[in-house]
Amino acid sequence: MLIFIDQSTDRMLKKIARVFLVILVIAAVIFFGFVPGMVDKSKNTVALKVVNPPKQSWYDSIPFIADLHCDELLWDRNLLAEHTYGHVDVPRMLKANMALQVFTIVSKTPKHMNIEHNDSKTDNITLLSFAQLRPFNTWFNVTNRALNQCSELHAFAEKSNGQFRVITSKATLQQYIKDRAANHNITAGMLGIEGAHCLNDDIENLYKVYNAGVRYIGLAHFFDNEWAGSAHGINKGGLTAKGKELVKKMDSLHVIIDLAHASPKTIDDVLAFTNSPVIVSHTGVQGVCNNTRNLSDAHLLSIGKHNGLVGIGFWETAVCGTDAAATARTIRYVADKIGVDKVALGSDFDGAIGTHFDVTGLPLIVNALLKEGFNRNEIEMIMGGNVRDFFLRNLPEK
Repeated sequence: MLIFIDQSTDRMLKKIARVFLVILVIAAVIFFGFVPGMVDKSKNTVALKVVNPPKQSWYDSIPFIADLHCDELLWDRNLLAEHTYGHVDVPRMLKANMALQVFTIVSKTPKHMNIEHNDSKTDNITLLSFAQLRPFNTWFNVTNRALNQCSELHAFAEKSNGQFRVITSKATLQQYIKDRAANHNITAGMLGIEGAHCLNDDIENLYKVYNAGVRYIGLAHFFDNEWAGSAHGINKGGLTAKGKELVKKMDSLHVIIDLAHASPKTIDDVLAFTNSPVIVSHTGVQGVCNNTRNLSDAHLLSIGKHNGLVGIGFWETAVCGTDAAATARTIRYVADKIGVDKVALGSDFDGAIGTHFDVTGLPLIVNALLKEGFNRNEIEMIMGGNVRDFFLRNLPEK
């Protein structure tokens, strides 16, 4: 049977098709051009917008300011340009006299994420990767997502004309310290991973991320995985047999173990299984702010005996407050428990949370530490000297 369409109907159908195409193009422009930035701006907020924060006369003379945890690489943002939103970029790092920021890789997070009970069945990052127009091989593969974020940090360093570099060893850190003593207008980053699930159940992928520059790995993030239990998972178990194998391989490569987000059983197992120093890159402590996200006193003391380093966060769940004073109180608690040489900054900047302020607000931490009774030498240790010394002791030689 033949169906005839008259010219007026044909014109109408073509018009509808053109309108539909225009709507589709507009929707695509909005989705790809605006949605990722809108999500970034809505998730990475600050409690206090700081412009020219009051600072000590010697603040800009602090030789090495460092922070153990920032998730900026998750977002579609030019690290070399200054932004009016989010928490970290190179221009703002330089304003803050920051010498080193560890950039951590987030490769998967569950929907309806919380600090009590999450499984691994859902993934927020797939849609975000698509919206950001990341390479196709990152959409459904967590290892490729991690490697893509690693390559982005190295690309920023290459484009920075020497203003930003990536630290991967004792040798590169020593050279950088020497160079920065002569020129404070440079800064640096290092790579870490939040959740060993990004190894995709294949220990050989450890070598891939190591070769891409990763120098610490958190064994678990917001859900239990094949290597270890999470403090926020369903079972909250400890190191698995595969997890113990992973820890051995990490030790052999001088890849540092991060116990942030680890379940209590995982922390116990790791500290019993290895003598290597560990970090907790971003946390609070239950003695100040009692919730399952934070470290118990028993774990704090055990980490101290392991010559570990504890990074204290800048967000409310970590420190039960929204200002520098809250973070400083927790730092005082940790210093009194395990020593001022074992505590550091672990902001969780750009971690889809509200922090006290962006990186330019770091002078307020110094002011709050002074009020907690720390002297200048101790403050310089807390603000970054401890991080510098820990990495000088524990990074690979070259």
